[in-house]
Amino acid sequence: MLLGNKVAVIYGGGVISEAVATAFAREGARVFLAGRNQARLDVVAGAVGAAGGRAETAVLDALDERAVDAHADAVAAAAGSIDVSMNLISLGDVQGIPLVDMTLADFEQPVLTALRSTFLTSRAVARHMIRRGGGVVLMFGGYGDPPRGYHIGGLQVAFQAVEAFRRNLAAELGPHGVRVVTLQTSGIVDSIPADFDGRDALAAQFASATMLGRAATLADVGNMACFAASDWARTLTATAINMTCGARPD
Repeated sequence: MLLGNKVAVIYGGGVISEAVATAFAREGARVFLAGRNQARLDVVAGAVGAAGGRAETAVLDALDERAVDAHADAVAAAAGSIDVSMNLISLGDVQGIPLVDMTLADFEQPVLTALRSTFLTSRAVARHMIRRGGGVVLMFGGYGDPPRGYHIGGLQVAFQAVEAFRRNLAAELGPHGVRVVTLQTSGIVDSIPADFDGRDALAAQFASATMLGRAATLADVGNMACFAASDWARTLTATAINMTCGARPD
């Protein structure tokens, strides 16, 4: 298994967290889940259990500095190490409103949430990774320019801010054997809620923009996260993995 005997911390309880946590468990990792909603954490933990793994949950606000540090310390003490982390909390982004009509609070919400939570969670786990001489910090984000004809507010700004932070973090953690990698997609078709207005049209837009005629799925994200976190990807740091199915050529 790719992640046998690895300890992974995943922040957030959404569908992407579920996909990654389930894949990590399938590949042998011991999974710790942290998020604000216990009900959602229980759903993710249940999916992990169904995959033959086990996930331990903790109610946690990833923007609470002391709580994030204390949780990482507790995980490291209980499991002996932290080998992998991934911040997948919701950003609270507001979409569908032109920037010229958007309030400052709505614009900066995803930017501040993404940067603060990524900084706090990465810092907390990296301190333990440095002590043991290795580890992987995974990040997640979008790719490329904002789509024409659709208003995404501060979301793409948030993704790009996290990418700038990822570069800096990788440079500082590299000498300690810690890797930092982003998984970038151009939209995950099965992450769109079934009752979302315009879901089919949006899914078709995702697929039509790709070279392969299909967009990444939640399973794809889980599988790629396993690869990126594993020793098979030990040469990858300070970079992003392009999962856009050719929508954004490098």
